[in-house]
Formats: sequence, C-alpha cells, structure tokens
Amino acid sequence: MFEQLAAVQNRLKHSLLGVQNYVLFTARSLVLCVSPPFYWRDIYEQLHFVGWGSLYLVLLCAFFSGQALAIQLARELQNMGSETYLGKLMVVAVVRALGPTLTGLVVAARISSGITAELGAMKSSNQIDALTAFGTDPVRKLAVPRIWALLVMLPCLTLISDLLMLFGGQLISVYMARVSATTYWSMVRAYMTFANMTVGMVKPFLYALVIATVANYKGFTTRGGTRGVGKSTTESVVISSVSILVGDAVMTRFIFTLLGW
Repeated sequence: MFEQLAAVQNRLKHSLLGVQNYVLFTARSLVLCVSPPFYWRDIYEQLHFVGWGSLYLVLLCAFFSGQALAIQLARELQNMGSETYLGKLMVVAVVRALGPTLTGLVVAARISSGITAELGAMKSSNQIDALTAFGTDPVRKLAVPRIWALLVMLPCLTLISDLLMLFGGQLISVYMARVSATTYWSMVRAYMTFANMTVGMVKPFLYALVIATVANYKGFTTRGGTRGVGKSTTESVVISSVSILVGDAVMTRFIFTLLGW
C-alpha cells in the first residue's frame, strides 16, 4: 500500500517537474524569438517544411471533411425547408471551429512528430551538445526557426482549409440541396463577419505555439537512443493533439465571453 502511494507520489512529482521545465523552456524560446540574431536561412527552410510539406494533407482533409459536413447539414435543413441557410451554417461551423481545429490536428500529426524525431535524433547523437561546445545556442538555432515557421504557416493553412471547405459546401448546395451557387455564396458573405473571422483566426496562433513548443521540448529532452526518440515522438503528437482539442473549448468560451455572445 505504502509502496503504491510512494509510486503515485513520485509520478506526480515527475509530472510537475516536467511541466515546470516545459514552461521555462517555452518562456526562454519566446524571448529568443524576438531578440536578434536570427538564423534566416533556417527560418526559410522551416517555412517550406511546414507550409509546403503540409499543404497536400490539409487540402485532402479539408475537401472531404467539408463535403461530409455539408451533406449532414443539407439533409437536416431540407427536412425543415431551410436549405437556403446552408451557407450560413457552413460559415459558423467551418470558420469558427472545424477549419482551425482540423488543420491544427493535421499539422500536429505531421510536423510535431517530424520536429521531435529530428531533434531527438540530434540529441541522441550529441549534435546538440556539439552546437553548445562551438558557442551556438541550440535553442536559438533549432527551436526558434520552427516556432516562427508554425506561427506564420498554420494561420495561412487554416485560411486555405476554410476556403476549400466552403467550396465543398457549394458543391453539396448545388447538386444535393438544389440551392443555387449565388444564394449559397450570398449567405456565406453575409455571415463572414469580422467577429466570426476573429474567432477562427485567433486559434491557429495558439495551436502553432503549442505544437512548436511541445515538439521542440520533447526533442530537446529525449533520452535513451532510438527507443527514446520513438517514445518522445509519440508523446509529442499525443500532447499536441489533446492540447488543441482542450484549447479549442477554452478559447471558444473565452472569445465568446469577450465578444458578449
């Protein structure tokens, strides 16, 4: 009994210590993000890796998930004789919630695992220690470019995802709900308000920060060779994905309160 309590206590202490180290790592990374010098070549390479590398996955998921959502909404609206409101509901569902969250999860699955695996391999092969030995700050050299890349590219990918989902909704509107494209897009334009855009475009910055800092931290703290790299990569994807879903609920509630909805 006492041994079990001691094990729980040690696990809780280890978890709290990990959270503390992550917060300190994140704070230091953010300070370095806004203080020169900057490694512009590394930032450009990471922008290409995050943006271009994730684009095809985001397009594929957005196209099919947008159509699936539109099919379900169109069927319910047809039963109520309100199919002309499909454009409105697509804006509310896609721009406010589904677009940012789905894009965040897709990018987290691909980019978070890639960053953690790369940095974990560098940590295991002592390349990060070698950077320190040569007088280069590894956090500034390796973590900062990845944070900037995600902060820039994830909102752009979310915007592309939102537009593709809305175009998918147009196809369902015309060929299933029998609502003209003109009516559909007039409803979309009417509800594409500043408040709705704010709700949808604030979230990607939070998701980008979570994905980048968690992936970098797990990569920098990897131990145990190839098995440790695999474990850190899995933990990175799980933590990022769960944080995005929890962050979606918290941010939605906070922004709604702020806007007085």
